Amino acid sequence: MTPALNAWLPKSVILLRDYDRHKFVSDLLAGITVGLVALPLAMAFAIASGVSPQAGIYCAIVTGFIISALGGSKTQIGGPTGAFVVVVSGIIAKYGIDGLFTCTIMAGVLLVVLGVTGMGTAVKYFPRPVIVGFTNGIAILIASTQIRDLFGLRMDHVPGDFFHRMQAFAHAANTISWQATAVAFTSLAIMVLCLKYAKRVPGAIIVTFGATAAVTLLHLPVETIGTRFGGIPSGLPTLAMPNLHYDVFRQLLSPAFTVAMLGAIESLMSAVVSDRMSKDKHNPNVELMAQGVANIVSPLFGGLPATGAIARTATNVRSGAKTPVAGIIHSLTLLAIVLFAAPLVKNVPLAALAAILMVVAYNMGEWQEIPEILKLSAADIAVWLITVTLTVVTDLTFAVEVGMMLAALMFIRKVAMTTTVSRVTREYVIDGDSHSLQGKNIPDYATIFRIHGPFLFGATDKISAIMDHIAELPPVVILRLRNMTAIDATGLQALEDLADALHSSDRALILCGAREQPTRLMRQAEFERHVGKENICAHVKAALERAEVVGQAMREAHA
Repeated sequence: MTPALNAWLPKSVILLRDYDRHKFVSDLLAGITVGLVALPLAMAFAIASGVSPQAGIYCAIVTGFIISALGGSKTQIGGPTGAFVVVVSGIIAKYGIDGLFTCTIMAGVLLVVLGVTGMGTAVKYFPRPVIVGFTNGIAILIASTQIRDLFGLRMDHVPGDFFHRMQAFAHAANTISWQATAVAFTSLAIMVLCLKYAKRVPGAIIVTFGATAAVTLLHLPVETIGTRFGGIPSGLPTLAMPNLHYDVFRQLLSPAFTVAMLGAIESLMSAVVSDRMSKDKHNPNVELMAQGVANIVSPLFGGLPATGAIARTATNVRSGAKTPVAGIIHSLTLLAIVLFAAPLVKNVPLAALAAILMVVAYNMGEWQEIPEILKLSAADIAVWLITVTLTVVTDLTFAVEVGMMLAALMFIRKVAMTTTVSRVTREYVIDGDSHSLQGKNIPDYATIFRIHGPFLFGATDKISAIMDHIAELPPVVILRLRNMTAIDATGLQALEDLADALHSSDRALILCGAREQPTRLMRQAEFERHVGKENICAHVKAALERAEVVGQAMREAHA
């Protein structure tokens, strides 16, 4: 089969060529585990989005199957995620459930177009501060939507915008249910303990079954799926075409673009997590096509928008998944629950689901990135802060649009700053000799790579020329930055990932020749933590001298 054809084949087809019984057993156990984990999450995301819990389950069943069967990732799990909670609830409030279904189908078509046209790597044009800002803001919004159920507040309606929502919670504070609060915080404690001391134990499953049993046996007066929604219906979801209107199409173009972009970002970020954990490499264009097809089909069964789910994907890999068959089994597990165990779900307390979503919001928030962002330039900090603020206080569609404009302005600014006009002096010529590779001997234990041009978001995937061949490299890798005219937060993160990857493979990274702007940003971000201050050299001559010292130390360590 030609490489060109392989480039468009789903991962499931490629990996099933050498499928065996051992892999099936591993996939079966992983799929069942992830299916059980996905059940409470799917219901929680649906309820938080303002729809019935079965909409989340139907979405997980349909899209989970399609994304695993047609996708370009080995162990990616698809389904409803927290990233969509805020935007989905906003679309429903403004356009109704038919508007959501129409928007999801439109977003699916956009994702298919992105994949077919080879634009699967276009997501890289979102810089690091913008993505971190979106993620922080969405996590805050998800957490804020769960306060009512977390404390069992008696409220007929929860406002859509953040400030009015918090104000309404304050007015309803005297209606707190101590039983619901106890269930919620006990659930939180159990999940935190599982995350800290038993990461392989899925806390969401324990909390769902444990809280349901406690509420049922102790007859606790807390709100459940049954009391609010009447439970979930048994049987297969019915196929129904949403009402599509041309006028609504035009109004939904902007929200559909937001759903498509969020879906693309989330799915490809999740696929990268899957790659790191499973030692594989996903196909971004095939993955986006599968995500698109899944989002086109999901509304036909009353489902929500879907994308790659990072937490469920990580659970899948940790549970031993070998191929996309695990994702298909995860979908069939959920289908079996709907067909044979739907009546049991009605007793699941909403306080427990709120606790699960609180943990999801915390885990997806990327809070550890904030101290790193604060070490960057004032422009990067401003972009992050504006993105967070707009995501929380305005609608997500507007935040995405502004974020993209900020990304474009940052790119123009960074590129403009790289242009210089200067006079060639005698000192410049003499200094150039130490930077030149002419007459320099590169020993067998070292290799030199160079970055030429601005290393900004949108270009950082070029570092794969090193990352994809780490196992073949000698012990010392020198990265020559003499011709790297500028770097931003995304480029810096790429270098940090490279340094960490080389270090974990028992190799050393030495950087040399960085110009003024890259040097200043690397110093602000404390980049030396990843390579050591002594491995950041002024020019290639010093780098080769340092490589000799490092190489000698490595030879003595292995002697």
